[in-house]
Amino acid sequence: MENQNISQEEAANQVYEYAANLLVNQKKSTAETKSALIAQGLDEESATAVVTNLSQQIKDAKKEGANKDMLWGAVWCVGGIIATVADIGFIFWGAIVFGAIQFFRGVANS
Repeated sequence: MENQNISQEEAANQVYEYAANLLVNQKKSTAETKSALIAQGLDEESATAVVTNLSQQIKDAKKEGANKDMLWGAVWCVGGIIATVADIGFIFWGAIVFGAIQFFRGVANS
């Protein structure tokens, strides 16, 4: 019984890896990925569940990355502004511009 569970788990992992590869690396749409899973022998309900689950995970990962970009962009930009205003003899344009670009990239991706 345990060997059967392991093989089912391995099969499920292979299905998820295949679907993730289609969605992320090959940039297939959810409909194309679902069709490919059905062509591999998955029933429609299972294929829909896999694609929906993976799509949500991808969306969450992108949102997390966008939030990090916004945070670190703000830190760099504000730090550059503070260092410039502190008048230590330098203008920290690089930090200000880099931070602003990173922040707005995060906003665009969120």
